[in-house]
Amino acid sequence: MNVVVAALYHFATLDDYQDIRQPIQEFCDEHGLKGSLLLAHEGINGTVSGSREGIDALLQFLRDDDRLQALEHNESFTSENPFYRMKVKLKKEIVTLGVEGVDPNVCVGTYIEPKQWNAVISDPDVLVLDTRNGYEYEVGTFEGAVDPKTDTFREFPAYVEKHCDPKRHKKVAMFCTGGIRCEKASAYMLKQGYEEVFHLKGGILKYLEEVAQEESLWQGECYVFDDRVAVLHGLKKGSYSLCRGCRWPLREEDKQSKHYKEGICCGRCYDVLTPEKRSRFEEREKQSQLAALRGEAHLGMSIKDAQRKKVEKKLSLGAKVPKYLEIKVKNEQSAND
Repeated sequence: MNVVVAALYHFATLDDYQDIRQPIQEFCDEHGLKGSLLLAHEGINGTVSGSREGIDALLQFLRDDDRLQALEHNESFTSENPFYRMKVKLKKEIVTLGVEGVDPNVCVGTYIEPKQWNAVISDPDVLVLDTRNGYEYEVGTFEGAVDPKTDTFREFPAYVEKHCDPKRHKKVAMFCTGGIRCEKASAYMLKQGYEEVFHLKGGILKYLEEVAQEESLWQGECYVFDDRVAVLHGLKKGSYSLCRGCRWPLREEDKQSKHYKEGICCGRCYDVLTPEKRSRFEEREKQSQLAALRGEAHLGMSIKDAQRKKVEKKLSLGAKVPKYLEIKVKNEQSAND
């Protein structure tokens, strides 16, 4: 297993987040990293994969920024790269709650280390909330945890307003995949008047890494946002696969459905796909299989390479492109000759 997968985030005030996007993108491309990073005024969040050297270089590069010195990250390992390309995106929020004024840099709940988490959630006076979405809860969750039945994190405040009460729920413990959602949720709940708010430091991933399976209160697998789909204790790859039509995690029994078509649809979405989408997914699956036969990774081109190819194509057709792009591409072509 020679591919390192690093999930990272940090809440910090980044006034210049728009300006640092390109340097980070270029650094990742130069080190052969793939995945996705989000930048916003409130901080950074994302998951990247690559070589040990590449991941270490990126973490050092980010932490060289004084504002990101305390950047949190979790690591797992896999034999194949779970991402196809590298993207650094600008966002309004690095995790979208949709409520103004919620800032974990100002106030945040009490961090609970993985080894102490069992004791917290075993307390009968503690309300244990899974801050993730319904499909994630279905794959696995902690014993006794409440499912808010949300489709997006934006729906979490409405759930709290309707089903929770600071006068009745004196102690609340929350968790999520890597720690970022429950950190922001804890800031939100403190603003709503909840007295004692706890959240799992490092999220489920850190818990599965540090807590032995025989001592664990985790049930099932943990959904992750890459091609591994889910992981087990020790962060080993789980048993789920992904429906390419609706992005729902599938068990082996789900794939036995007569409506399941690999790379196209499953029993949940087969009857809602438009003819255009079905045709597009069928072509995508066909190209993916052809790439596999050639020993290539489908959609494996980085954004930088894709942009270069686009400029090269325009030049070959005699189309006009900005002069600096033309010079850049020609210089790269000369360097490769």
